[in-house]
Amino acid sequence: MTTVSETQAAARPQLVAGLSVATWRRLILTVALVAALALPFLVSSYHTFQLTMVLVYAMALLGLNLLTGFNGQISLGHGAFYAIGAYTTAILVTKLGIPYWATIPIAGVVSLAVGFLFGLPALRLEVLYLALATFALALVTPQILKYKAFDAVTGGVQGILLDKPDAPFGLPLSGDQWLYLLALAVAIPLVWAAENLIRGRIGRAIVAIREHPVAAETMGVNASLYKALTFGVSAFYTGIAGALGGIVVGFVAPDSFPVLLSLSFLVGIVVGGLASVWGVLVGALFIEFVPNYADQISDLLGERAKALPWAIYGLLLIAIMYLMPTGAAGLVKRLTRGIMREF
Repeated sequence: MTTVSETQAAARPQLVAGLSVATWRRLILTVALVAALALPFLVSSYHTFQLTMVLVYAMALLGLNLLTGFNGQISLGHGAFYAIGAYTTAILVTKLGIPYWATIPIAGVVSLAVGFLFGLPALRLEVLYLALATFALALVTPQILKYKAFDAVTGGVQGILLDKPDAPFGLPLSGDQWLYLLALAVAIPLVWAAENLIRGRIGRAIVAIREHPVAAETMGVNASLYKALTFGVSAFYTGIAGALGGIVVGFVAPDSFPVLLSLSFLVGIVVGGLASVWGVLVGALFIEFVPNYADQISDLLGERAKALPWAIYGLLLIAIMYLMPTGAAGLVKRLTRGIMREF
């Protein structure tokens, strides 16, 4: 029989080094935010650009993780929504003269609409067939953007060139520093929204559909509607990432969004950890830096190693999956549990 004292002890928050887990979480988030704000002032312009792309990719991966990690729907075509976001911003800025910052939410809404409309019929398909349908979307999107009838709008194979924006209000920031801070300012509310979405009633319904769709429908969850909405929200996140990516790079073209981009997004969420909000940052780091390091290693090995970058990339991916089968988020959870058991 459980005594009152045992019940009270169980109800007390677990302490680690004299602090509750919630306090540790707030401290870690505060330190991470301060470090993130300081980074563009501590590294070169090129590295600031790379870190900005990490934030951009993290937003795209977060959108895909909502769909695949939390809802259980496999997409091999999120590069298409990234392209839609990028082209929406590029067209609005260059053809209509809309300020670049105002095009970011518009790009997200356009991607959301396309994702929702695509999701309605596609989500009637089983998992593997849905993956093939989204793969087809990734294949066809660059070809549509190259179609000569749309050249006046999309720029055809030549693409659209965007001017890199300067910092507003006369702020003493370089263009790269400003874009990094802009990406960070967009990423923070998106992460906050995703965490609250997953923790709420809608998030529980989304996860229930992944775990057991028949049981979820028995409990009154409209699986088709929630799947389509999740697809739309996922596309919204990826479209915003695409808009920011287009602004940061300063150029959009059909060949900038190959099928490989969609596959890289899938690799990113697996490396970071499926069904993890914060793991997408590790996945984004992998997408941005590992191919570069693979190229550098190949260059060091000389002319005979020109074909090695993808081999190195593949070997690194295999090693990561062997060492972290549940991704970086799973590894962190295991380490955290081990530390907490020590206390």
